[in-house]
Amino acid sequence: MALLCGASALRAQEDPVLMRINGAPVTRSEFEYNYNKNNSDEVIDKKTVDEYVDLFVNYKLKVLAALDDRLDTLTSFQKEFRMYRDQQIRPLLVPETRMDEECVRYYDMMKANLQGRQLLQPSHIFLRVKQKATKEEQEAVGARMDSVYKALQEGADFAELAKKVSEDPQTAVRGGVLPWIGPNQTLKEFEDVAYSLEVGSYSQPFLSTVGYHIVKLMDKKDLEPFNELKPNIERFLESQGLRDRLAMQALDSIAAAGGTPKTVEEILEEETARLCAKDNNLKYLVQEYHDGLLLFEECSRNVWEPATKDTLGIEDYFKRNKKKYSWDVPHFDGMVYYCRDKKDVKAVRKAIRKQPDSQWTSIVRQQFNKDSVSVKMEKRLFKQGENANVDVVALKVKGAEPKPIEGFPYMAVVGEKLKKGPERWTQVSAAVVADYQRLREEEFVARLREKYTVEVDKEVLATVNKH
Repeated sequence: MALLCGASALRAQEDPVLMRINGAPVTRSEFEYNYNKNNSDEVIDKKTVDEYVDLFVNYKLKVLAALDDRLDTLTSFQKEFRMYRDQQIRPLLVPETRMDEECVRYYDMMKANLQGRQLLQPSHIFLRVKQKATKEEQEAVGARMDSVYKALQEGADFAELAKKVSEDPQTAVRGGVLPWIGPNQTLKEFEDVAYSLEVGSYSQPFLSTVGYHIVKLMDKKDLEPFNELKPNIERFLESQGLRDRLAMQALDSIAAAGGTPKTVEEILEEETARLCAKDNNLKYLVQEYHDGLLLFEECSRNVWEPATKDTLGIEDYFKRNKKKYSWDVPHFDGMVYYCRDKKDVKAVRKAIRKQPDSQWTSIVRQQFNKDSVSVKMEKRLFKQGENANVDVVALKVKGAEPKPIEGFPYMAVVGEKLKKGPERWTQVSAAVVADYQRLREEEFVARLREKYTVEVDKEVLATVNKH
């Protein structure tokens, strides 16, 4: 890499240029943002600043290639980038004072709805009466509830009874306990009874529009002060999309104040530029979304997908690097299967004979398991010790004991034992394809380094995280 001149002058700047990628400047703050984010305390394979330089340069080169390929003009890219960008920018258009106002308004509404009464935490035992029930059916449910009430009077535990007999599954598992309620938040019959109780007491059975209840009042309290409830109120309002609605109002307000008609997208672009100019972290986060999407699209199109489809190249790579995929213990590449009937052991073997192993599973499914499961199977590459039955039947491991499957007493295997390593790349396809993609990506980056110039100021680099 060439060195830039005049580093002493650059050091005097607040944010000097650390490198140039094909002439385009990259400031120290941008590099620091990326380095610190990718080398935090949570990262296992942390890099030194010098080690990270090459990774960062490769990243910027791929983005530059994507721009040269005009991938930023794709409608799909623009749509996805705007979605990510807007998730960051829209909430910032809403002043916190505006959210505070909405939280206060909601709290005042909660307080008004209480009508001077307290909040209650009830528990109930519920027996449903179906719609359009006959008089006899309703009376039968009422009789059942009477027996529950009698059990309570004789000392039965309310929570245990709720778990056993209540037909409100959401509360039954909690011993019948309901969330805190206020006026006009539940059935009127239920509310009237709940507000008539003292803490710790329970009601007689009563009928509502949905069934019979026995209510126990667990606790009651005054509404908490606003500052105590504000975080919960804000989370609730956020979940209801309030901030998005306020952001749209802010956009409308900005458009109206501007005088000249603008689209929402034009306003968001201007607001993004304005906010990013004041906050470097936000600027680099938005850029990270932009560049990351471009990089992914560039590599998918020109590296990863072509490499995956290049079976001749993969096969050649495997042959040249076969030793890399060797193993210390034997493996079995094939299928272990279990049959209900003994005759199916030979029948399965006959059905898949001379058929590609990629078709074995579907053949067995169609010929033996179409109406009911007669054969259970598992087809893959088995490492010694992973499957006890494969160890016994296919790998002949001394001391291994089979684990029969209930209802499927007959077991067999079809495939090949591999002692030292795979014979074909398809036997370790995931690892080989990933390695081949990595190789193709390294070759791609090498071409980019020949195509584009890279200049790094070593003196500025030495000041990273030290100024």
